[in-house]
Amino acid sequence: MASTRPSTRSRPRPLPEPWRFEAIGTAWTVDTSEDVSAEQRAGVADLVREIDRTWSRFREDGGVARLRAGETVDLGPGAAELLDLYDELHDATDGAVNPLVGGGLEVLGYDAAYTLTRHGDPVAAPAWSTARRVGTTLQVPVGAVLDVGAAGKGWLVDRVATQLVEAGHAPTVDAGGDIAHHGTAPIRVAMEHPGDPTLAVGVVDLQPGLALCGSAVNRRAWGEGLHHVLDARTGRPTRGVVASWVVARTAAVADGAATALFFVPPARLAALDVEAAWIDDEGLHTTPDFPGEVFS
Repeated sequence: MASTRPSTRSRPRPLPEPWRFEAIGTAWTVDTSEDVSAEQRAGVADLVREIDRTWSRFREDGGVARLRAGETVDLGPGAAELLDLYDELHDATDGAVNPLVGGGLEVLGYDAAYTLTRHGDPVAAPAWSTARRVGTTLQVPVGAVLDVGAAGKGWLVDRVATQLVEAGHAPTVDAGGDIAHHGTAPIRVAMEHPGDPTLAVGVVDLQPGLALCGSAVNRRAWGEGLHHVLDARTGRPTRGVVASWVVARTAAVADGAATALFFVPPARLAALDVEAAWIDDEGLHTTPDFPGEVFS
């Protein structure tokens, strides 16, 4: 007589629940085919904690505070890669993207206390050329405030993803829409409408080994015409482009290029090898090989 025991030979193994956590003020989701162990999760938490302590301008006990006081600071592993990217973004945007823009954000109310109250007139950032860098060490003019918000979250996503890959995973790491995809199959990602988070303006078909980052002025807006994307040359919030999405080889590049698109067309970012979509006063645009579909 044939066995009545149900066969499990062809039954697919269920995927673990996504790992979700909060860090650097945003929600993270990590998808993997195997559970991330407690030890591996602790390692990621240690990495995020150390990077926050070193790079956050909202802390009084970290590297940015020491830079502001005039010290020369070793910013640690990976710093050269991030600062090299800022060199490229600065040059491509004629100085509009400049990691010394933190003081301008504080004046407009995006400060450590989150006052969201303007404290004075917009101020231009110190010239990036005034910073002195050797490898991972940096010194800036006394009082200058480093802010790596234009590319730093994507860079952190890359660091987390790399740590998980080295632990044997093939992760997809998503930090508030900054995504590094190291899975084994393409994924489809909705492009959030900048005026209504319940709607999408298109979808991106993201291939394994690539990253997607988006930016929009409504994500950190706190008053009439006040938001987090400043032109470092003037200290004033940018106008015209309201949202951008970039696919690139790393989340750091995608994040930085998504910010740069608020100031320059994609042709100016050719050296970064990116595909992009953006919304301005004239509508929704894409580069010719943008890997996705936009809705009319």
